[in-house]
Amino acid sequence: MPMPKRLIVAIDGPAGSGKSTSAKLVAQKLGYLYIDTGAMYRAVTYLAMKKNVLQNTDEVIKIAKESAIDLKFIAGVTHVSVEGDDITYNIRTPEVNANVSEISKIKDVRKALVEKQQEYASKNGGVVMEGRDIGTVVLPNAEVKIFLTASIEERAKRRTKEFEEKGIHISLGEVEDNIRQRDIIDSTRDISPLVKAEDAVEVDTSKVTIEQQVDIILGLIKKAQGN
Repeated sequence: MPMPKRLIVAIDGPAGSGKSTSAKLVAQKLGYLYIDTGAMYRAVTYLAMKKNVLQNTDEVIKIAKESAIDLKFIAGVTHVSVEGDDITYNIRTPEVNANVSEISKIKDVRKALVEKQQEYASKNGGVVMEGRDIGTVVLPNAEVKIFLTASIEERAKRRTKEFEEKGIHISLGEVEDNIRQRDIIDSTRDISPLVKAEDAVEVDTSKVTIEQQVDIILGLIKKAQGN
């Protein structure tokens, strides 16, 4: 019996919609490469903060172009390193959360990182890539495109729980405000806005478990494989 065709899967959606968790599990179940594009923008944001150049667009672009951002998916965790330094946990702070959307708006930052993302995908058969413009800009020819959504209230609860599990204490209202602001920035920016691709399947995750979410995505992939 022939092996199922290995596909390129693009998963998009706003913050807290379940993209990362479901994409990781889908990749694990299929033996695909998982690529968290948001981690790349977070890495650039963190490095710009560390160098105190957040307001210097030219320096931020330089970081995006010249930094050797390496992603490795190990035991369910995307490990992020730059020049050998592990910054996996440094990029998941409320401070990075509050600034990453502004950094993502910079045209030449997106151009530099999209090129890196496309290179990752081209080198591997069987890829699950998630972000905000994967199906529309990064991988417009992906065989499977999924757009995840959820209510702001549900997404804020998920993010607050994630912070608490990391020992970061932040109020639900603050997280909700942050997500609402990120949605506005991400969906209204001129360059690669957060938008559902015309041929993407929309899945509302507000009232489904992660397991159900993963099953829905796996079903869409099997359908695309002709199974």
